[in-house]
Amino acid sequence: MRLGRFLDANQQQAEIWNGEGGRAWVEGRALLDRMYQPVLDSILAACPPTVGDRLLDVGCGAGAVTIAYARHLDSGPACVGIDLSSRMIEAARARCEREKANASFIQGDAQVYPFEEASFDLLVSRFGVMFFDDPVRAFANLRSAAKPNAKACFAVWRGPADNAFMREAELAAAPFLPEAPAPNPNAPGRFALSKRERIEAVLSGSGWGRIEILSVDIPCSFPLCDLDYMFTSFGAIGAAFRQLDKDSQAQLIEKVRPVFSKHIVGEEVRFTAGCWIILAHKV
Repeated sequence: MRLGRFLDANQQQAEIWNGEGGRAWVEGRALLDRMYQPVLDSILAACPPTVGDRLLDVGCGAGAVTIAYARHLDSGPACVGIDLSSRMIEAARARCEREKANASFIQGDAQVYPFEEASFDLLVSRFGVMFFDDPVRAFANLRSAAKPNAKACFAVWRGPADNAFMREAELAAAPFLPEAPAPNPNAPGRFALSKRERIEAVLSGSGWGRIEILSVDIPCSFPLCDLDYMFTSFGAIGAAFRQLDKDSQAQLIEKVRPVFSKHIVGEEVRFTAGCWIILAHKV
């Protein structure tokens, strides 16, 4: 099945994640998986797998969540991950083969992909469901793929005020970032589902029921030696950094690095991920 049939609905996101954005995440996947392991642990705790479940991981990236669930479901049906990024899907398939995991991966747009109806018992995502340009359509499509009484568990970011680690760095980097229009809080992006009322409206509007939205603060960390790499590789700062000349890159690093001083503990950078853990059922 050709991906091109399903990209028109979310073309801008497809271009980002099949371009430099996807490349950066693939190159940094081991570091990111370590950093966000506590988020994965929170998803597993909120939505543990049951033998016999068939799972769909939405926005699966390089496959960490899909494969983690597959380890618990070795004797059951395969877990499936879907992502827009060809780079990430290639990395996920390679890891799956290395680890002989009971999983498979689809490159496609989950908001329009023609899943087999009523085929999944469990739908999960770690930071993968905030990038739909039509979230009601997307979650309705995911609901159609869910079996009756299926459960969903999605981790998304709360707002910038609850994630100072991100906000402060971008404020410091502002002189180096391209001028942008006033942000649309409902546009695809990491904070697209940062408001509880929007989550409720999107999920109820797409037919999901028994919705719970849990506010969680999740301690995360990464090695201090990776600090410069982290903030110059990902997100808005990473995108801008790749466009700068070497002198400007050095200036950006010197401007932003001090922001993280209060997050440094020994040889680690520690921060709190302000998240929502969203639970819903197909009713």
